[in-house]
Amino acid sequence: MIVNIRYADEVRFAIDARRPTVALESTIISHGLPRPDNLRVAREIEKTVRDNGAVPATIGMVEGRIVVGLDDADLERLASGDAVAKLSVRDLAIAEAARADGATTVASTSAIAGAAGIKVFATGGLGGVHRDAPFDESADLVALARTPVAVVCAGVKSILDVGATLERLETLGVGVVGYRTRRFPGFFISDSGFALDWQLDSPADIAAALHAQTTQKVTHAALIVANPLPEDEQLDPVLHQRVLEEGLAIVERDHITGKQVTPVLLSHFHSATDGASLEANVKIILRNAALAAQIAVAYASVST
Repeated sequence: MIVNIRYADEVRFAIDARRPTVALESTIISHGLPRPDNLRVAREIEKTVRDNGAVPATIGMVEGRIVVGLDDADLERLASGDAVAKLSVRDLAIAEAARADGATTVASTSAIAGAAGIKVFATGGLGGVHRDAPFDESADLVALARTPVAVVCAGVKSILDVGATLERLETLGVGVVGYRTRRFPGFFISDSGFALDWQLDSPADIAAALHAQTTQKVTHAALIVANPLPEDEQLDPVLHQRVLEEGLAIVERDHITGKQVTPVLLSHFHSATDGASLEANVKIILRNAALAAQIAVAYASVST
């Protein structure tokens, strides 16, 4: 267990006892969802993990200290604060020195979870390679290449270059498996248009793959579990394509670049779909939290 990190008592006990534990990111609380939905959904995510037999460990930073297992007061602080930093791996040490409050991204959450001994992580969607800018890619990809955790997600955000992201994951040695599908999901939509080489159909099968990865000791990369929304819960694909094209045009018109692109596009999705994208986003993270907990339960049974 890493030093200089505050662990919730329940989480510390679960890790030490090898009980099912699921890491959760905190950027969805501070930067991913509007207030007051963000705090409500954060609590729902943790409840979903508990309802499926695992201990939730939401990760973030409070006054410069990394916390593995934010308590309710911490959740409220990150959900309501106006100066909560978005922390990737490179920011963690600097933010500690600045005694900052911070929300962890996929990259930093997975890195902290892996160092803390948590093997399963649930999120919404991964970062990836940006459209028309192959030199601009999320730190998520490199972090996942060196962090041996199972990451349950709904693919990468559809505003990104999905094909290029899958190519980068292959190059980086990150395994990708579809949960009950051989089609890679596109976050708001069930099928991004790209096929997958591997499909596993139960939490036990995924836990077995994670256990095999651990015992083989050949790779230290993550295992991405792509869990698509059911077709009847996805954003209408025609609407999705129209709104995406509108958003990309706005980004180009306003010369928006770098880390500002994603929040601008997601905000446009929310307004242009009358909240349907937000509803889909919440369904995604709750479904992923449930599956991650089930995988953690199955992994605990094969790894002890």
